[in-house]
Parts: sequence; C-alpha cells; structure tokens
Amino acid sequence: MAEEVKLFGMWASPFSRRIEVALKLKGIQYEYIEEDLSNKSPSLLKYNPVHKKIPVLLHNGKPVAESLVILEYIDETWKHNPILPADPYEKAMARFWAKFLDEKLWPAAKKVVVSKGEEPKEVIEEIQEHLKTLESELKEKKFSGGESLGFVDIAANIIFWLLVVQETLGLDILTEDKFPGLHEWYQRLADDAVFKECVPRERLLGAFKVRFGALTASK
Repeated sequence: MAEEVKLFGMWASPFSRRIEVALKLKGIQYEYIEEDLSNKSPSLLKYNPVHKKIPVLLHNGKPVAESLVILEYIDETWKHNPILPADPYEKAMARFWAKFLDEKLWPAAKKVVVSKGEEPKEVIEEIQEHLKTLESELKEKKFSGGESLGFVDIAANIIFWLLVVQETLGLDILTEDKFPGLHEWYQRLADDAVFKECVPRERLLGAFKVRFGALTASK
C-alpha cells in the first residue's frame, strides 16, 4: 500500500520550507497544501489543535507538528540519506545548534522586521553576536553534517530570510567581510539544488519590498 504524505505549509515560512528540503533530500513523494494563515483551514486546526500553526506533516493519517520535531520524524521514518548523525553525541550537538537557531538567532532577526526598519543598533549587535557563535561552531566544515546537508544546515535556512530582510532594508548584518566563514557556508547552501528549489529568494524579496515600501510610504 502506498504511503500517504501531506505537508500543510505556507510558502514564505522558513519552517515550512525546512520540511520540503528534508522530503526532497529523501526523495519522498508528498502532497503540499498551502495554508492561508489569516484564515486557517479546518484540517490545519484539526491536525495541530495545540499550536494551530504550520508546518504539519500528515503521514498515513497521523499528524506531526513543529518543524524540528518533523525533521527528526522524517529522518527516523525514512532512514536513507540521513540528515542527523548516527553518533549519539554528534546527534545531541545537532539538536543543540538547531535549537540555538530557533531560540536565539530567529527571535533576534524578527526584531528587525517588527521594528519596521527602525531597528536600534543593539538589535543588529545581538544578531551578530549569535552569528559569531554559529560561525565559531562551523569552523572549516563544508556542511554541518560533514560532506552532505545535515540537520543544522536545514534548520539554518532562516539565515536566507535574514539575508532577504538585510537586502530589502539596506542593512549590514551578515556580510562577507564580517563573517567570511558563514558567507562561504551559506553560499554552498545556496548552490545546492534542493535548497535553491525550496528557498524562494526572489519571491520573498518582492514580498518584503512591497511590505517595507508600504511601511515607508505610511510614515
């Protein structure tokens, strides 16, 4: 019997796109269902009644929510092309750094958007402190998983959203001169075929320009 895999997501969400990267890396066929977050579908509310958020993976009728949890579920269910290390310590470290991205870097990056482009200097400094920490962890690695895309690389797709905001607002947050190691790393990610397919850079850039242009016009 064929497996049923559905993904409830939203095109502009880095958390939703993470799941698409993992599914495509594994070569898993799935049905994608775009959600309108201002008018959430009954199915989304049914399958994620606790948080009522995307992404939600539906596997043979069983829902799994929260992007990092879904990534682990995918890796444990379809064992080929692993994205988490086999070694218990390395696996724990991958979970640690993915959590760092979600709990430290992402909230700091969101402050730039919420501040409508009028971000205080300390917000940028906070983001850069987190980026320094991440860069020191990557060191000379090609990818976090070694020679192939891994759990932390997939979680780090939020950096591309930060870069789009940076470009839209003309900020200097993550630049090559300040973060050469990170720059090389995200260039390798950007050149990866699956990442290219799952990170809608141009569409995001257009959406942010419209958003911030409207904000500027209303001041």
